[in-house]
Amino acid sequence: MDRTQLADFLRRCRARVQPAEVAGLDLTRRRTPGLRREEVARLAGVSTDTYTRLEQRRGRHPTTQVLASLARALRLTGDERDHLYLLAGHEPPVPQEPTATIRPSLRSLLGRLWDNPAQVVSDLGVVLAQNPLSVALMGDLVSAHGWDRSFYWRWFARPESRALFPAEDHPHHSRVHVADLRATVARRAKDKDVLEFVRALRASSAEFAELWDEHVVAVRRSDEKRFLHPEMGLIEVHCEILLTPEHDQRLLVYSAEPGTVSHDRLQLLGILANQTPEDQAEAEAALEELEAMDRYPQEPFQF
Repeated sequence: MDRTQLADFLRRCRARVQPAEVAGLDLTRRRTPGLRREEVARLAGVSTDTYTRLEQRRGRHPTTQVLASLARALRLTGDERDHLYLLAGHEPPVPQEPTATIRPSLRSLLGRLWDNPAQVVSDLGVVLAQNPLSVALMGDLVSAHGWDRSFYWRWFARPESRALFPAEDHPHHSRVHVADLRATVARRAKDKDVLEFVRALRASSAEFAELWDEHVVAVRRSDEKRFLHPEMGLIEVHCEILLTPEHDQRLLVYSAEPGTVSHDRLQLLGILANQTPEDQAEAEAALEELEAMDRYPQEPFQF
């Protein structure tokens, strides 16, 4: 708990609130801008002494309930509320029902990653969007329905999906999936859909149930993967995972080491994945033009 910064932040937020915007306040005889300490305390449902001590850097460690009430009384934004929690020594609250709508910034970034397989997934492993190279490498994962859209579910409840990875890599992926899902469930412990998802996985997979009971927790931020592509063969890639601040959506970007066979195969796959009929027509026209120039060379320029 940073008492000095917490006191300063509370004072500045209190001074910023316009009394005229708050119903039921006495607007007469105000010498300073903003709310009075006793007004903030009343709006937050705490004693004036409790709030005053916080502003004077002598307060006891406030509970999350008190912080939530102060955030409402001081009309804090989401970012300001999170900052208040951190100054008071608490983790900010996590949304219980993350949105399935892709953030515009993630969608824009995904569209620019044409030369790397990339996808946006939820914290339950649901694939929300893929770029063309991701589809070429892993198949169309967005068109699946229900829990089949989650790679956690496919991995444990649809074992045939593992054919895309070498058999010797399966134990590693199983452990990583379960540890990452554990971290999500801890953040969304009151979400009935999440709890039902875990119950269904336990019932569908003895392997999942055994790993789940080990209670290993680890947020996945990067990984090494090997894909067995049906046409290109083995492709080894590094997976970098970019988390949103709320951890409810993630951008997965895959890349191969330059100068390796995997890099060459991924580049070739990218050319095929991003090629459109218009691209093919342009390529054929350019080739015909070059052939015509070879047959009928132009006269050199005269200076």
